Parts: sequence; structure tokens; C-alpha cells
Amino acid sequence: MSSTPMAVDSPVGSSNGFGLSQKPNGMVNTPLATAKLTEMMPLYRPTKLFRREPSAAALGKASSLQNSILSINFDDLGGLLLTSESDNSMQIYNVVEGKHEKTHLSQKYGCNHAMFAHAKGCIIHSSTKINNTIRYLSTHDNSYLRYFEGHDNTVTCLSLHPGQDHFLSCSEDNTVRIWDVSTKNACGKLLLNGAYLSAWDPSGNVFAVASPTAQSILLYDFRNYDKEPFSTFDILPYMEPALKGWNKLEFSNDGKNLLLGTTGRSHFLLDAFDGSLKAQLRRESRGGARRLAPGEHNPEGVDTSSSDFRQQSTGDCCFSPDGRYVISGSRWENVLVWDTLSATQEKNLTPCHELEYKGDSAIIAFNPRWNFFATGDKEVVFWVPDLNLKSS
Repeated sequence: MSSTPMAVDSPVGSSNGFGLSQKPNGMVNTPLATAKLTEMMPLYRPTKLFRREPSAAALGKASSLQNSILSINFDDLGGLLLTSESDNSMQIYNVVEGKHEKTHLSQKYGCNHAMFAHAKGCIIHSSTKINNTIRYLSTHDNSYLRYFEGHDNTVTCLSLHPGQDHFLSCSEDNTVRIWDVSTKNACGKLLLNGAYLSAWDPSGNVFAVASPTAQSILLYDFRNYDKEPFSTFDILPYMEPALKGWNKLEFSNDGKNLLLGTTGRSHFLLDAFDGSLKAQLRRESRGGARRLAPGEHNPEGVDTSSSDFRQQSTGDCCFSPDGRYVISGSRWENVLVWDTLSATQEKNLTPCHELEYKGDSAIIAFNPRWNFFATGDKEVVFWVPDLNLKSS
């Protein structure tokens, strides 16, 4: 694993040369602990790029076989970043020190949708080969603690409850299952056609399930998930005629907004209470990276070594921790930023900032604790504010 300092890889007022400073108690802090995100947002720059060395199996093959990042996730404290990758590996990075920390392999079953559990050092991930079992891994000794069996088709999304050891899994088998990590058997199952995405609201009392097949989002009371959804949002009136697939569903941390991400030219900002469209987040002609949305597949006969082969997307947009901003990757260049408090023109909202970057940002995630976010496509890129721009 090699890392490449980028043009703005400067100390940024910190002691570790990365943009995060170490406190005596081991926690991290940004250079300006009380800085408003409004002030920091235009200052973000790609700071460090991690380039994976090609595996022996990939050497000599087409460049399209270059490893791809499939998902990005932070732990609860924001100190660690986890990726699942197309070479059947999971990589852990130390955000504080700005370095790669550990590799976990799942060569037999593959891996996707990897996320940190609430228990320290534990990971939950789906499988991409052999079967569709979800696995619970201890990173301390690289052993599996539990297997969650039941899905009989591809898992399209995993969502961890914000405060409990429950998680949701969506699958192409038209079920959404509710799990408790303490037992291998699902504690709930919903039969829903084409429900490929799910998300918890910040309170953990409500979860949403999105079905691009039905063009709707369903809201459930977690305590009564076996009942009918208490609200259904019809998304069809907002959709463009040639809308690309849905790839992300996320509540803002204040619980007021719901983000529906797509692989096309727009994302959608919805009112989390009544489902009305607040804004269509436009990225114009660029669209997203060449990735498949959950539920989509490569044409039959397309080989993985072909340039036409496309990896799955787990979402190229997300909210900032304060819920005000949405950031998104785009095809070819730049990360786009929308201010959800800005006035719209006929419900259309254009980016308020474009953060310069040459390359695709197919996967994106914002750190829950610190002024830091990460993007990924073929490599992982760390982003922090460049305070030199603020002083200039």
C-alpha cells in the first residue's frame, strides 16, 4: 500500500502533517475545533491518495481490472475508515495518522457494503461470491463471530442502527431483513418488490426503504415494523424521463431531510416528514461515475476484463454532519457541494462550490466527527480543509 501526498498535503496547522492533530487522550481534533463548516467547506482539498499495488492475479491483465473501491465507512468515533474492494479485500485506514493500517481478506466469499459495527474492532459485510450470507468479523484475530443467513439473492444495502446492535439488509430477493448482531436469525422480514436501499433516521425510531421499481420510499416505525408503513412517498412525479438508477438513501442528522442519490445528472432532496421535493441537486451533463446502481447488472456476456464492465455503486453523495450541505462526486472531475439552505429556481439547485479534483469520485463519505471526508474510485483519497487558502 503506497500513499501519495498531493499538492496541498501540508501541515495545515497540525502536528502530524495530515490536517488532524493528536490530543493526549488519543482523540483527534481538527485545526479549528470550533470552526463553522460553512467556513471550511470551500477550503477542502484532496490531501492524500492511497494507491493499491496490483495483485499478482491482476498483473498483465487489462487496465479495466484495476482494483475498485466498492464502499467507504467510518467508525463511530471517526478515527478509522473502512473500505470494501473489488479484489475481495477490506482495508482499514487510520484517519488520525493519515495512513493505511490493516488488510482483511475475503477471497472465498468476496465482500461489499463493509461497515464498522458498534462493538470495537468488529465489521459487518455482505458477500459477492458463493452465497449471499452476511458476515460479522472480528478484526482483532481476523475470525468470523457470526453468519447471517437467509438472503437467496444479491445483498444491495446494509444499514446499521445509530444506537443499537441492529441492522437492515436489502436484497434482490425482494426482502428487507432486520438483524440483531447477537443472534444469527433475522428478527424481522419485509416482503417488498425491488426494495434495494434503506436508511435509519438519526433517532433510530424510524427506518426508510426505497424501491426504484415502485418509484416509492416507505417509512416504518422500528417498534412496529411488522405493521404497514406509516408513510409512503411517491417519487414518480419528481423523476426525469430517463432517470438513472437509485444508489443512495440517507437522512440528515437533524432528521428533517432525506437524500435520494442517483447515478444520473441529479440527486433529490426530500422533506423527511411529508416526502415533498425540496430541491433537485443538479450536476448537469457530467453525471456520476460509470457505476451500476443496486439492482442493475452488466449485460450478459460482458467479461470482467472488458472495458464495458462496470462495478456496483454504494452511493456517490452524502450529507455533511450538520445536515446543511450535500457533497457528491461526479464523472471525470471535481467534488460538488450544494447548500440545502440556498434558494432554488423551480426546485433546481446548482452547486455552491466545486472542489477541484481530476478523476472520478464514485464513492464518498463524510467523517461523523471531524472536518474530513473521503472519496474513492480506483484509489482512496482523503480530503481536509487547506487553511492556507483561508488566510490568503
